[in-house]
Amino acid sequence: MAHREHNRRGSGYFALIILGALLLFVAPGTYPTAPDLGVAALIGGLAVGGLGFYMRFVKNRLR
Repeated sequence: MAHREHNRRGSGYFALIILGALLLFVAPGTYPTAPDLGVAALIGGLAVGGLGFYMRFVKNRLR
């Protein structure tokens, strides 16, 4: 039981990385029709993906 809980720990961080990548993928398609939303999607994708990457991979290595 403890091993299964350990494997589940932090699974939401990987979802943040995926969400950030999806935002970066959608941003160029949104940019021609609505430039403000395209730029917001680019910035949001970088922020969400970067946060997920930090929480998943970097945070525990700094200790």
